[in-house]
Amino acid sequence: MSSSPKRHRLRARLERGGYGILEGIRIALASLRSNAIRSGLTILGVAIGVLVVVLMASIVSGIRSSVAEAIEAAGPRTFFVMRFDLTDIQFTVGPSRPPWWGRPPITFDEVRRIDALPAIERSVFSIGLQDPGSPGGVTIEYQGTRITGVAGAAESESWPEYRTVEFVAGRNFVQAEVAEARSVVVISRRLADDLFNGAPGVGERVRMSAGSGRPTPLTVVGVFEPAGTIFDDQVPHIALTPYTVGLRRMKVSDQWGQVAVVPADDVALEVAEDQVISLMRSIRGLAPGEPNNFAIVRSTQLLDLFDRFTAVFFAVMIALSSIGLLVGGVGVIGIMMISVTERTREIGIRKAVGATPSEILWQFLVESAVLTFLGGAAGLLTGVAISRALVAFSPIPAYIPLWAIGVSLGAAIVTGMLFGLAPALRAARMEPVRALRHE
Repeated sequence: MSSSPKRHRLRARLERGGYGILEGIRIALASLRSNAIRSGLTILGVAIGVLVVVLMASIVSGIRSSVAEAIEAAGPRTFFVMRFDLTDIQFTVGPSRPPWWGRPPITFDEVRRIDALPAIERSVFSIGLQDPGSPGGVTIEYQGTRITGVAGAAESESWPEYRTVEFVAGRNFVQAEVAEARSVVVISRRLADDLFNGAPGVGERVRMSAGSGRPTPLTVVGVFEPAGTIFDDQVPHIALTPYTVGLRRMKVSDQWGQVAVVPADDVALEVAEDQVISLMRSIRGLAPGEPNNFAIVRSTQLLDLFDRFTAVFFAVMIALSSIGLLVGGVGVIGIMMISVTERTREIGIRKAVGATPSEILWQFLVESAVLTFLGGAAGLLTGVAISRALVAFSPIPAYIPLWAIGVSLGAAIVTGMLFGLAPALRAARMEPVRALRHE
């Protein structure tokens, strides 16, 4: 019997709370209609803040997904042996060189001995190519057609072992061509289309400028189609030549050479890494306790590097979006203060008939939250539209994750309640007698 009155009071409170929410929503919508300009500016500020969050989340999430797909395509167990750990780069101001500057380059003899380890399926030597006269890649010419910014590399013949490609014409260069430094090259399909007007171009002679900058004649022996990732759209032109051609004919430096190591399927990644580290230390005569003068970088570390980079960028965007929310919040204070002043007599009547301060407080908080929620919804819908436009008309694979929807709408509601707290407290603390006398 004693619990029945408690349940009755609890039910009454819930009913009043539900009524307060509905009443707050109704009044907020009415205020929106009666004060369209003020409410519109408030909604616009919140919408801009939410739009920035949603767009950044969609772009970063889409690109990260593509990075993960590219790593998966290259083999998540693949790791690299380099002069330095590019995931641990630190920028310094001053003339001093980085600690790894004096490290010896990776040599092909080391690659050959790595390839012979029992835990290794394949190792691929690679040197990036750069045309000194055309930053951003190499330059390729064919019968008056000149294409700059081509992503070029000099590699060993086993490079397809860690890249997902399909040859659509011709073939890959073979070991004998690498050993003899024959002037051959394989190119991406889109580069072939642009050079040869849609023809495969196998057997044609092109001229590549890299390293010394002097054009080197090369014969196209194969055309390949890369895996379908965002990077293939951003880097459509790719040219790969034997690493011996790069070193002997193009005179490129071996300082930036690296080796991609593919472990055997039945060998744990850690075991393969330990064998490579032990071999490299033995070749380079490193004593026990002496640090490595080379670096082992897993492909998954590249994804971690991307996450660290985008985290800083995303934090800056969050700070900028907060300005929009701040503008919206200031607008909420102004609108709600005016609303409290205009409804002073109504507040007095409600208190006179039994409304508690908490109910008045809750009603005005709901009203302010509705205003900012509408702004958040507008920003979210705009972000969805822009994200879909990016997917349709650009190579950026943007998509909005569920957490971004929750965070953006939640931030909008919290902004409304925080900035609407002062007007709501003013309404809740009004004395009924004075409120009723207000004209």
